[in-house]
Amino acid sequence: MQYGLQDSVVVLPDFFMDRIVKFDSKSQFLDVINHKTRLGGGSIRGIRTFDIKGGNAANVAYCLAKFGLPVTLFTIANEIGSSVLQKIFSKFEKNADLRIVNGKHGVTTSLEFKDENSISNIMMSDIGDIETFGPDKINREEDLKKIFSAKCVILTNWASNLRGTELANHVFRNSPNALHFIDPADIDVRRDEFKDALNVISEVTDVLSINENECDSLTRALGFGSILSSEPTNTDLIKKAARIISDNFGIEVDLHTRIGAAWSNGKEVLFEAAFNVPVHTMTGSGDCWDAADVVGHLAGLDPNERLLFSNACSALYIQNESFESPTMDELVQFLKNSYTYR
Repeated sequence: MQYGLQDSVVVLPDFFMDRIVKFDSKSQFLDVINHKTRLGGGSIRGIRTFDIKGGNAANVAYCLAKFGLPVTLFTIANEIGSSVLQKIFSKFEKNADLRIVNGKHGVTTSLEFKDENSISNIMMSDIGDIETFGPDKINREEDLKKIFSAKCVILTNWASNLRGTELANHVFRNSPNALHFIDPADIDVRRDEFKDALNVISEVTDVLSINENECDSLTRALGFGSILSSEPTNTDLIKKAARIISDNFGIEVDLHTRIGAAWSNGKEVLFEAAFNVPVHTMTGSGDCWDAADVVGHLAGLDPNERLLFSNACSALYIQNESFESPTMDELVQFLKNSYTYR
């Protein structure tokens, strides 16, 4: 089945309010914490912080809407969170349909550490009512019609949702003509449960999108150990891990890592190197990659083209300090000039 860029996309279910706290290094963070602890507490001033919209679903929906795709976001938020979402998505006008259930949205504090060769981020989250976001939140007739007519349904952050498997079954089985895409987020503490969940929903799932940490969690659950942790820059191991997971569950795997991305259908496997750009932020980069990956699927790009396109989108995002995803024009221009970045 071929998909067009004007086909509707449904994304669900998480929205978070994120506070990003940037430190020059882990040692700087530990030094100030130890100093204040010895003093019995006190304020740490002069730290750079940013308040942004967050949550995998909200971020992916925003990126897709910015690309020009009609997007419907099903999520949960209180009055304040709902007003924030309405304001953020208002610039997309009729291209963004927000279906917000009243409740407690998530809140995350993300600590970003910039060391000599990389940036890492540690996220501390209050999940809120996302933890119990089940099929009952999407059972109105107009909601089911929206899902039924979608050309793609994206379920994110299974790891935070105790009803994630129920929800995936519900929305995937009610969208028979759609591309079904799942990004589970950090599954490590629920890796065995997620393995069992994939065995249940694999027949209605088309694409599993994971990063290297989620990949290692899943290969451990499958009994293959942590394939990537010993040599995270080994492209042969990245391809091996993607192939193993795809073969075990019978679904396509799109695996994105810091050095590049791999695709496998269980038999074939491909790898596309990441772009070499300065890294200024990490939080949200995986969501940006997912959005571009979905566009690639809908546009019918072949796997190499799709991975290249997604890597370029992520590269533009991580080199931008404003936490803003690129437009389609910016992404196309970047790809045209990509030889200067490779």
